[in-house]
Amino acid sequence: MTVTQGTVAGTTMPQVDERGLDSDAVQIRVEQGQTNHTDDSTSRSVASIIRANVFTLFNGIILTAMIVVLLTGSWKDAVFGLVIIINTAIGIVTELRAKVTLDRLSILVASPVLVRRNGDDVEIAPSEIVLGDLVWIRAGEQVPADATILHTWGLELDESMLTGESRTVRKQEGESVYSGSTAVSGMALVHVDAVGEHSYAAGLTAQAKVYKRNLSDLSRGINTILRVMSFVVVPLCMLLIWSQLHTVGGLGNAIATGAWRQAVVSAVAGVVGMIPEGLVLLTSLNFAIAAMRLARHNTLVQDLESVETLARVDCLNLDKTGTITDGGIVADALVPATADDWRPAETNRDEAVQATYDLCNEENPNATGRAAMELFAAEHVRPGELAARIPFSSSRKWSAIVRADGTVWVMGAPEVLARGFADAARNAGSDASAADTAFAPVLERVQAKAAEGHRVLLIARAHLAQGQTAASFVDSPALPAQARPAALLLCSERIRSDAEATLRWFRDQGVRCRVISGDNPTTVRAIAANVKLTGDREPVAVDAHDLPQDIDELSRALESIDVVGRVLPEQKQAIVKALHASHHVVAMTGDGVNDTLALKEADLGVAMGNAAPATKAVAELVLVDSKFSHLPDVVARGRQVMANMERVASLFLTKTVYSALISLGVVLLAMPFPYLPRHISYIGALTIGMPAFILALAPNTRRYIPGFLGRVVRFALPGGIAVGLSVLIAEASMPGVLGWDLSVPADLAWQRSCCAMIVFALGVLVLALVARPLASWRGVLVAVFAAAGVIGLFIPPVADFFALHIPQGGALVALMVALLASVAIFVLCQLASRVFARIFSHNRQTRQS
Repeated sequence: MTVTQGTVAGTTMPQVDERGLDSDAVQIRVEQGQTNHTDDSTSRSVASIIRANVFTLFNGIILTAMIVVLLTGSWKDAVFGLVIIINTAIGIVTELRAKVTLDRLSILVASPVLVRRNGDDVEIAPSEIVLGDLVWIRAGEQVPADATILHTWGLELDESMLTGESRTVRKQEGESVYSGSTAVSGMALVHVDAVGEHSYAAGLTAQAKVYKRNLSDLSRGINTILRVMSFVVVPLCMLLIWSQLHTVGGLGNAIATGAWRQAVVSAVAGVVGMIPEGLVLLTSLNFAIAAMRLARHNTLVQDLESVETLARVDCLNLDKTGTITDGGIVADALVPATADDWRPAETNRDEAVQATYDLCNEENPNATGRAAMELFAAEHVRPGELAARIPFSSSRKWSAIVRADGTVWVMGAPEVLARGFADAARNAGSDASAADTAFAPVLERVQAKAAEGHRVLLIARAHLAQGQTAASFVDSPALPAQARPAALLLCSERIRSDAEATLRWFRDQGVRCRVISGDNPTTVRAIAANVKLTGDREPVAVDAHDLPQDIDELSRALESIDVVGRVLPEQKQAIVKALHASHHVVAMTGDGVNDTLALKEADLGVAMGNAAPATKAVAELVLVDSKFSHLPDVVARGRQVMANMERVASLFLTKTVYSALISLGVVLLAMPFPYLPRHISYIGALTIGMPAFILALAPNTRRYIPGFLGRVVRFALPGGIAVGLSVLIAEASMPGVLGWDLSVPADLAWQRSCCAMIVFALGVLVLALVARPLASWRGVLVAVFAAAGVIGLFIPPVADFFALHIPQGGALVALMVALLASVAIFVLCQLASRVFARIFSHNRQTRQS
């Protein structure tokens, strides 16, 4: 293997003797289906979208009801079926548009892999890998297929997605690597042994990637409503048919006289009213439109239901690098570890510069390494001779090189190295106080530089232990004993111009922001104070090593902490778990592979567009252009979905309540059903269907409070009961007052028109309550639909089609009285619900209330 370097896409790659597959060999494997294609997707397939919108329980009930009504010959009463067809079509088209938008955006953030073919290193999509390919695995990347290592440059893998163990595993030449594992440091060239569905870990990889389904509060609430209704609708439907046949003289008479048609149509009116047919469609429609709107702001939604999670977030954990700062790192200077001048230092500057350069000159250097090499470029520093190298790892937080003379140079986080060297001295049977004495002034100097906003790395020098070789040191990476500090590398990060304004928005919205970083807590606190993370208050910062291990204790401690520094990947995950223990809804941002565990644990993982492939794979949201300032719009969009869906669900459930109550009353009182299916189509369109579409998509920034289902039910019950009681009372009393005989079709038609008008009037009141505040366009919305309903009564074709006619004379007076009484019943039910709410309060205080 040669040691010359090649460059691919701005990354320096070691050149190797292996040439890889040629074009003909690749084409043959593609034709044989030996590619790495899997069914993983960031959005649902076209078929699944159509199935989800068409083949639902309630669509089946509605379609059956429509066919039954058509068989009776009363096609006007089957118009409700057309509404369902239109709504379903709108839902399908909108979700398909969202799919196209998201799929296009996902291509922008899809992470290519680097393969070696025909002697060149080229980037391709993971799905284009073929059996026998040579693939480069670099730090921060997921292994795309099962393979065998040909050459390694300190490759370490996190195989937690396969084994459940979070510790990293160092890989040697000839060992196997599996898809789904993540490279945390180093790099390797591997030979692909299995691809696609044949990979050993293909199933596990699919789980680790996108589409981690969140069972949201909204979904749980709506699913509960649908489950209850699925048990109620069928038996009530059978009872309705029986009762309506009874009102026309029984089954025999109904068949003989043809009155069964009227009975069936009446029963269908009750069934159609009980079904919240547009609720599921509006939910998916809302998610899809929110995803499209976010896509216009370069935010990729990898799980549609995660949009709803946004509304519930009350705790945001920020990774400093790439979020508050733009990820750009500048190496400012290399200074002595304990003094302001190199002359009294134990290590001269030339030695320190050469060691720092060699430490940074990994095969795949990180941003800090590249910045340091740029700092020394003017001095024409060249790579030195090395006996071995341990690449940087975010879990270790240090890297090391070994010279031929056994000198070991280590670079990493100062606090981590100071503790590690002291522990190494104890383990070697030496006095750890010497290490503590040597590093105490260094740590003071580090704190002073960190307080100025510098990111500080320590370079220390040691020697291999007696009998230890460079190879054994690399095989079992551990800090050597008797180390001495040599130099400090001072770096700085560019703060995003929009960070302060974004954090202010979150503060104003009651979202608690914390910075969780692997850097020095003093440095991070200085940056956090600079962007006013906590407003005018000074941020409270701690070192992660000082945090309690117990989750409950950690949960309590975090309540007073704003900045946590020197955090290991598993500690980030533990912090998210601790916040969950306090019943917080947690969002986590990140861009590095060290953020992967925490992103998976969080309720909502947000990755930057320039994040490591493994990080983007597990996140629900990806900020494609890596702009932190998009997050307020993201959260606002989630709040809009939740607040508006609560309004919409309240409308639909109110109709379900009064339809079920009226159906039950009709069965018990053996009365003809008080309105026709076409009546409920007219009323539903003007007081529920069309207003719901508008309200569902309207701006709404109300903060979400847990308890969606409880609030919807508490709203729907008094309104639904009021409508049900009003209609049943009118149905029972008006024939006696006006001398109507409901067995006479003309009198029954007048009765049904009156009852339909009562339902419409109270439906407008329910809409007004849902649309509040009315001193805005919402008041206009209610007025427009109320006026449309009244005007329709005076348009003969409309009135005739929907069988709605205004009674004359005494019947009109009786209707007015019934309407006034119905309004009074409605008001009484609302007042009673408030009294009960005070007595049996379900409105418990939450952290968001």
